[in-house]
Formats: sequence, structure tokens, C-alpha cells
Amino acid sequence: MWVCTSLCRIRAVAGPRHWLSLASGHRGPAASSYSASADPSQVRALVYGHHGDPAKVVELKNLELAAVGGSDVRVKMLAAPINPADINMIQGNYGFLPKLPAVGGNEGVGQVVSAGSHVTGVKPGDWVVLAEPGLGTWRTEAVFSEKVLVSVPSDLPLQSAATLTVNPCTAYRMLMDFEQLHPGDSVIQNASNSGVGQAVIQIAAALGLRTINVVRDRPDIQKLTERLKNLGAEHVITEEELRKPEMKNIFKTIPQPRLALNCVGGKSSTELLRQLAPGGTLVTYGGMAKQPVTASVSLLIFKDVRLRGFWLSQWKKDHSAEQFKELILTLCSFIQRGQLTAPTCSEVPLQDYQRALEASMKPFVSSKQILTMC
Repeated sequence: MWVCTSLCRIRAVAGPRHWLSLASGHRGPAASSYSASADPSQVRALVYGHHGDPAKVVELKNLELAAVGGSDVRVKMLAAPINPADINMIQGNYGFLPKLPAVGGNEGVGQVVSAGSHVTGVKPGDWVVLAEPGLGTWRTEAVFSEKVLVSVPSDLPLQSAATLTVNPCTAYRMLMDFEQLHPGDSVIQNASNSGVGQAVIQIAAALGLRTINVVRDRPDIQKLTERLKNLGAEHVITEEELRKPEMKNIFKTIPQPRLALNCVGGKSSTELLRQLAPGGTLVTYGGMAKQPVTASVSLLIFKDVRLRGFWLSQWKKDHSAEQFKELILTLCSFIQRGQLTAPTCSEVPLQDYQRALEASMKPFVSSKQILTMC
């Protein structure tokens, strides 16, 4: 394990902010301020002190674990994924950015080690996930406020628990909040092999909805198609096939979708709009192509399509902690019934984080990188 050369402390607290301070009590200007200590309370963490290329600015550091206060919980992190939003945060290109220096990672699953005297909702041994972003999950242990933790069943598959609070939550809310869909209705989406895309396929199938799933063409397209259909996808088509006139043949057997989910933007989102039923809604939750969503005047006037956006962090701000816990428990029930599995994952030990970061930024990689802390 790589070790650095000066002492500092870390603590995660309630809310989207956490603080990192040097032994003198002053906030350090960059991750280079960190160092090793012989203190047995030290933990390992992936820290970045400034924004930039994750492969260059993220470093494995030794940090001192804060003491557990009355409302605090000491958590041993078990596993934490690398999501696109994590990468964007490190690059400085996201709607919310934690104060620097920061520990990377917005979601993951941990096990309670100990709890303060005022803690009533969790106990040692419980599995917990985080209810707020920006608290830093890419580390071996942390001290969190009880109010940012949600208990989950400890019999969940590790990968499912580690990837529970971002992609499945986004998928479920988009399916439920924008159109009143009924069994037999259809949904169309792009980036269908993404973590959200795979969750949409499975949750939609559990709800009796039919999905049209758009992916980029690639050498292993047949293998990807089979994998998505095994998850419950009814149709899997490429971006090129989406633009062909033959696309209309699909709607001889299923209704035109009233809901389209867009994670790409650009031409892909325009094509999704063209396939929508009159009065349908396109929900944008990502912009992989880094191009704007363009809607023609004719689609807006003659089909009255609606353009909406979704950001899970904003949904959390607009809803109570109890509503988020209810959402988590709903998704846990899907998992326990075998209706929702984790996206295809590759588990990578924390010390091999460079390999995981590089893999997470490569095109056509359908496997989500999950950092394991043991």
C-alpha cells in the first residue's frame, strides 16, 4: 500500500459536506497534505485534493478515523462502486462538488462497527447505505452521523447492496414519477447497458412494462443483446437501427412508448423523441454525448411531447428521509424476490484503484467497477 508523509484527520458528518483537517486543526489545501501515522485508528481512503483526471489526482492515503460522538456511527465499508457521477465530481463537472480535499465515492455498503450513545436506529453488525452524496465511500472505515444512514438487509448480495442507492433509485423514480404507466405499456431508453439502463429493464419487467432498449453498436453486440434480454428486455436495438424506417415495425406488436429515458443527448435523444406516442415524455438524466437535446418544432406542436429532467440528488432534497428509506426498502424487496440484480460488475481491491478508474472510463465497458475493502 502506498503511504504518504504528514498527519491529518477525516470525518464524515450529516449533510452533503464532510471535513478534512490537519493535526493543527486547519483545513489542508490539497491531498498532498496527508500522511501516515502509527495510530491504529487509521484507515485507507482514495483522496483527491484538486479536480482533474481521476487517474492522476486520486491517491490512496492513510487517514485517522475520528472519534465516535453520541449521534455517530462507525462503519466498516465493505464495497463501493465507481459511477459516472463519481468521475464527474473528481473532474469538477457535476452539479454538486464536495469541499476539497475529498474522499471519492457517493455510494456503497458498510457494516456498523460501533455506535454512539444516542444512536437508536442501527446497531453493530447491521448493513447500512448512505442517504446523501458527497460523504466519501472509497475508504475502509468512516464515522458517519446516524441520520445519513439507512439500514438494509444483510442477506442482500454484496454487489446489489453496494450499487443500491444511485442507479436503481434513479430507474424506479423515472418509471414512477413522469407518466402513469400500466402493465403492457412500453418504455424506450438509450444507454440501456448502463447501470441505470439495466435497472430500468428489470424494474419495468417486474411492473409488467415492455422495454425498447437502445445501445451503441459494438463487436460483441449479440452477447450484449442476449444479456439484456435475459434481464427482461423485450427489444434491443442499436442507435443505427433506431434511425431506420423499419423501426416502426416494432410498434405492430407493442404500443408506442409514452416514456423515453435519455442518458446520451444529441441525435440519440432526438430519435427517442421521434418514437414517443403523442403527449409522451422524454426524461433526461445524463449526457454521455455531451450534446444538447434537440426537439423539432413539429414534435412539440403536433405531438405535444414533453421534455423533463431528473437528478436523484434533487429528488432527495424535495423529499423526506423517510420517503428515501421507503424507496430503498421497495428496491430491497425487488432484490429479495429475484426481480432486481446488480449490474454486471468487476470487483477490484481498493489498492488496485488505478486499474478500476481506468476501466470505468473506457468506452464499451459494460462491467461496473466495484472497489472491495477487505
